[in-house]
This record gives sequence, structure tokens and C-alpha cells, in this order.
Amino acid sequence: MNHCYRHLSAEDRAAIMMMRATHSIRAIAAHPGRAPSTVSREIARHTVDPIKGYDAGLAGYRARLTRHRPRQRPRLHPDGELFEVVVHLLRKYWSPQQIARTLKRMSPNDSRRQVSHEAIYNALYVMPRGSLKKELIACLRQGNGKRRSRSRGKDRRQQIPDLVSIHVRPPEIEVRLMPGHWEGDLIMGANNRSAVGTLVERTTRLVILAKVDGTTATAAAVGFSDKLNEVPRALRLSMTYDQGREMVKHAEITQKTGTAIYFADPHSPWQRGSNENTNGLLRQYLPKGTDLSVYSQEELDEIADSLNTRPRQTLDWRTPLEVYAEVLKKSVGGPSTLQ
Repeated sequence: MNHCYRHLSAEDRAAIMMMRATHSIRAIAAHPGRAPSTVSREIARHTVDPIKGYDAGLAGYRARLTRHRPRQRPRLHPDGELFEVVVHLLRKYWSPQQIARTLKRMSPNDSRRQVSHEAIYNALYVMPRGSLKKELIACLRQGNGKRRSRSRGKDRRQQIPDLVSIHVRPPEIEVRLMPGHWEGDLIMGANNRSAVGTLVERTTRLVILAKVDGTTATAAAVGFSDKLNEVPRALRLSMTYDQGREMVKHAEITQKTGTAIYFADPHSPWQRGSNENTNGLLRQYLPKGTDLSVYSQEELDEIADSLNTRPRQTLDWRTPLEVYAEVLKKSVGGPSTLQ
């Protein structure tokens, strides 16, 4: 049922003033057929003297002034500088919360240069239909659909020789106190014919992407070994992986890199939560159903850099690259050389 809003009239305000001392707010609201909340707000807004109480004449005068006062321009007006900044960061696939936190961090004492993440969402969805609205909403992080088990119910534990279970992994890895421990996975391309290797450092959330020439165990071993060997030895202590068949040559990776490899339980993505979350973010850059073999290592490095320079809530709104640089300086005594 549609309701037509009506401003309070002079007669309504007079009735409120006369009945205020002897009637409840609900009884007052019933007389002119108004909502109790409307009457309650009217009384609270225009009661300036506790002794005199509500003044209908003053209330009417204030209402007329307010009605003719020009509306304040929205902070995220499409012609404003702040809107341009928000659009720029959205196009870099920053989430509204990341944008809001960074703006507050950059201008802590200037509220005009700050905006909440709710305001960003509202500004996007109230935009008129058009290519810009469609583009910006497409930049927002989309919820994943139902996840299907890659094995489709088939237990693959016996297909990986000499696997070491996550349950014997040292406890300091679990609590994320020591850097140098990674989570790994492959994200698959169209028809599972191409793949990209993903590595996420558990403490700093730094992302590394590895070009993999195919989806075989040999290709995975080469791709992961090459990228892990670019990391300083002190920061490639372990990797936790799922029980995908592409890791049957895990011993070869350990031999080439010195990185211990632990395997999560089947169908337990939460045991590698950082990597699973990162894979979801990567689908904004590497959509499902695309041929991943067309991406060069340089292009994958650019995508990783984009993720590594986005502020993260779990890092107190610092970027993974900032935190990794600090860790690297402490661990090896020099600036990061990671591309």
C-alpha cells in the first residue's frame, strides 16, 4: 500500500502543543492520524526550553526555514573530486571498505575527504542506468557460487606418495607468528586445460602468481619451484597445499627449493583459508572460463602487485607489500627485491 507523506500543518502542531501536557504521544498521534514516531521527533526537535515545552509557533517558523534551505550537496556527488578518487580505486578492484579505510587514514582530520563504505555502495546503486554504473558495479567483489568438490567424491589421498599431513605441521605455522610459510593452489582455466599457480604468505598475505605451462604435475613442480626460488631462503620455509593430483611431485619441489610441503585434509578449504580467499579475489582479474595460458609471467606479476598494494583489514589496513617489506628487512637485512 502506497502512503502519501504530508508535512505537519499549523493545526497539527497546535494540537500537539495543547495535548502534550495531558496525553501520551500515542494518543496525540491518533488525533491527527499520524505515526507516534512523527510526533515524537517533532516534540524532540522543537522543545528548546524544558519549562515552556513544545512551542507550535516556533516549530512552524523553523519548519518553513528548513523547507526553503538548499539541500547539502552529497559528498560523493558525480562532479566532485572525492567521487573521482573512489571511481579510480574501484577500477583497481579495491572494495568500498578498503577505500573508506584508506581515505580516513590519509586524511584523519578532514571529514570532507572521508566517506563510509555504505555511502560508496549507496552512491553506486542510486546512479542512473548507464555504462559507468554497470562498469563500477562489475568492479565490486562478487559472491562465489556453490563450490563443487574437484574430486566429485573420489578420495585422492592415496594418489600422492609420501604426503605429510597438516596435522603434523609445527604449531608456529598455525598461529601465523613466523613469516615464511605459504599456502598454494592452482586456479584452473577453461575446460581445466590451463592454470595459474597461486602462493599466499600466511603472515603478510603477500601474493605470488606462477605461470604454469599446463595442468600436469611436472608443470606445477616447475612453476612453483621457479617462483619459490625467487623468495629469500629464510622466507620459504613451508607450503600447505590441498590433495590435488598436480602435487604428486611435491618431493621435487622440496628438493629444488628446500620448502617443506604439508597437505590439508580432503574437502577442507578452511585449512588454507588465506589461499582460498585470494583465489576468489583473483577471479576479478582471471575470470572463470578463460584461457589462462595467454597470460605472461609479467602480466601475472602485475596482477599480484595490484593485490599486494591493496589495504587489508586483517593487516590493520596496511598493504601486504608494506608488511612483507618490514618482514624482509628484519629477516635478511635488506629491501625487498620481489617483483
